[in-house]
Amino acid sequence: MSNRIYNILFHTHTISGIIISALLYIIFFTGSIAFLRDEISAWEHNKPIKENYFNTIDFDESLEKLEEGQNLYGRDITFSHRYFEREVNVSMTPSKDSTIIDQNRGRLSNYFFMDMESFEKKDYQSNYSLGEFFYRLHFFAQLNFFGRSGYLLSGLVAFFFLFAIITGVLVHWKKIISSFYTFRPGAKWKTIWTDAHVALGMIGLPYQFIFAVTGCYLMIGYSVMLPPVEKYLFPDEPREVAKILNLEEKVDDLEFTYNPIKEDFSINYFAEKTLKKWPDLKLSELKIVNYGDEHMYVKLSGSPGYDESLLDQASQTYRIADGRLIAERSINQPTSYSRGTFNLLRRLHYGDYGGYGLKLIYLVLGFVTCFVILSGVYIWLVARNKKSVSKRKRKFNNWLVTIYTSVCLSLLPITAIIFIVMKVYGESYVATTGGLRKDLIYEVFFWGWLVLSVLFTIKHDNYFTNKFCLILGSFFGILVPIANGIMTGNWIWVSLSKGYTQIFVVDIFWVLLSITAFIAVLRIKKKHSLKPA
Repeated sequence: MSNRIYNILFHTHTISGIIISALLYIIFFTGSIAFLRDEISAWEHNKPIKENYFNTIDFDESLEKLEEGQNLYGRDITFSHRYFEREVNVSMTPSKDSTIIDQNRGRLSNYFFMDMESFEKKDYQSNYSLGEFFYRLHFFAQLNFFGRSGYLLSGLVAFFFLFAIITGVLVHWKKIISSFYTFRPGAKWKTIWTDAHVALGMIGLPYQFIFAVTGCYLMIGYSVMLPPVEKYLFPDEPREVAKILNLEEKVDDLEFTYNPIKEDFSINYFAEKTLKKWPDLKLSELKIVNYGDEHMYVKLSGSPGYDESLLDQASQTYRIADGRLIAERSINQPTSYSRGTFNLLRRLHYGDYGGYGLKLIYLVLGFVTCFVILSGVYIWLVARNKKSVSKRKRKFNNWLVTIYTSVCLSLLPITAIIFIVMKVYGESYVATTGGLRKDLIYEVFFWGWLVLSVLFTIKHDNYFTNKFCLILGSFFGILVPIANGIMTGNWIWVSLSKGYTQIFVVDIFWVLLSITAFIAVLRIKKKHSLKPA
């Protein structure tokens, strides 16, 4: 590689990394928390559930409860379990019988969440949780001020991250092996950051590459580019692209007849029939079309365990009147290229195919990537904190890194604080003020994050910011399981003994994270090169 090409790659790697560093740190930090999205929701609402929960739901009783509020005849009703929690997504279309007029209008009428044990209905805002908040913040959904502007921003960050990875590998290629085994803790500050940046960057390289590629696909390709293309090509058929890509099963339509079905029927019977054929199937969706009509049919969809298949999905469709199987996608049926690619990219990004062991690996590598990002920023700062650089530029560089450090590191304490606030005050806030959980989360988290960021920026001491954020994070972090134990009685040992795995995982996560942060505090030593120029 010529010196000219090397310099071009080196500078583009540096510039692209600096531009996206703070945003990328937020994406990986909140994304690491979001790996425990379902566990956090169960912990927050104190509603743990068992494995394969959707398989055990009494759909007949659920439909009876729905019928108490409105006439279901002629509707298409879908129960879907996108996340591993007790609340199930329920969506209903207006009745195909034009004589039936909905009495219940508003947010709960067509799309809502239903607790499948208490049968309580909530809309999206009322069912909002910390898990959902961090999941959405991971791809900047809160910044969708102009259409999908937040999604586009996260997609662009993923693209530049991919670019930074490729250029970083090319820059370090000749010494990539030797540098991986080199660590000089007694050397200059820039050397320490460089050694840590290269070594940890190499460890997390496959993980980072996977997330850069899948992030670009999910946010730019699937979420940003697909909708306008779909709207342009098929303005009157919004699901046509999914059919072309073979993401939806083709079922011969049974037209609505306006003739109510005469036979008694049980949806549970068909769910049991499907599970009897495929005992290891994990149901995730149940769709009823033309409810109560002669041409009523039900489709049950799910996937085998990820230890058996990572890409496959299976479904059965039954006509209710005679119980005949009218469509089927078998577990053993070959997966199409488009379906397999789509499922694989999602699975790789979500990391939900290997149990808690894989989640732990993803989570640790996510935090390691946060360190790699921050160390890259410090390398950039120290390399330019020289007398040969003008004082004006050095001052600008120092203030820029101070702002980056303050914004990024204050995420740890404010995250621990919002967990405590929602556990202690979340339910009473909704009951006493009539407000929404989402409003409380937004107010405490974003205002608290802003205050901490401003205070640390004013202090203008990166060493102090590093150390104090770790101290605050470890202190409030250890209070998270204590708050849960006081409010619910589910102390760590109680959750473990009762088999409340989801609640136990969240509590032990904060214990381990707090211990790690406290150990890091003890290891931090004052370095004059971190002080502002």
